[in-house]
Amino acid sequence: MLQSMTGYGKSEANTENLKISIEIKTLNSKSLDLFVRISPRYRNKELELRKIIGNKLVRGKIDFSIVIENLGVENNSRINVNAVKNYISNLEELHIEGSQLDFLKMAIRMPEVFTNQEIEISDDEWLLVLECLNSSLEKVNDFRAEEGKSLEIVLKKYNQNILNSLFEIEKYEQERIESVRQKLEKQLAELKVQFDEQRFHQELVYYIEKLDINEEKVRLKQHCEYFFKVIEEEEQAGKKLGFIAQEMGREINTIGSKANHSEIQKLVVLMKDELEKIKEQTNNVL
Repeated sequence: MLQSMTGYGKSEANTENLKISIEIKTLNSKSLDLFVRISPRYRNKELELRKIIGNKLVRGKIDFSIVIENLGVENNSRINVNAVKNYISNLEELHIEGSQLDFLKMAIRMPEVFTNQEIEISDDEWLLVLECLNSSLEKVNDFRAEEGKSLEIVLKKYNQNILNSLFEIEKYEQERIESVRQKLEKQLAELKVQFDEQRFHQELVYYIEKLDINEEKVRLKQHCEYFFKVIEEEEQAGKKLGFIAQEMGREINTIGSKANHSEIQKLVVLMKDELEKIKEQTNNVL
């Protein structure tokens, strides 16, 4: 089953003092493009988190965040008392009017007044974070799978439309060859010159062989059938479907260049239109 690269998942968990919120958003991208926002509490765990996310989501533009809300008395913020005293002293030296309280209010807004002390994370807390992360990842993949169902329907439809147009070409094959024959005979008749009829038919056969599109039709049909097969049987099929679409485009273009028939040209235009829709949608397939 196909999976979209568009997904969303959010999970929350609580410890005695903390509320942990993990949110993941994904969009389409040719490779894994991971943007991470992590609470300083878990900064030293970033590489481990990146590895888990990369293994589960594989590809896409991924926005990942962990937000911590303090529910209890635990707080790792500390006031740098020496920094505050220095700021107040400097303010006094500038002879700025104000009381000690005014200077204190100004000082605590200055840089490096508050510092965060390293807090050791317990095994139980980290296990809870990982459970929350895996829950969010599962929600993202469920979202991707649901979106993938819609993508599968439209891709199969576009691919079948190309096959239908290919089958329609068959109706004009004999008419196309006869039209070429009549056109050449008319041109020769207008020249009012004698010609070797046997040689004419030999040249006509050679010319018609140059316009033959049977090989292109066979290959295009095979590509379309393979496209269906990949959708049904393979995981992470996006790149392969894109490659198949490129091969389909080559055959459609060659059929168009050899067509020499207005109705076939119209069908080629329809096939190209469906192929562009396929290319657009495969960009969002994992």
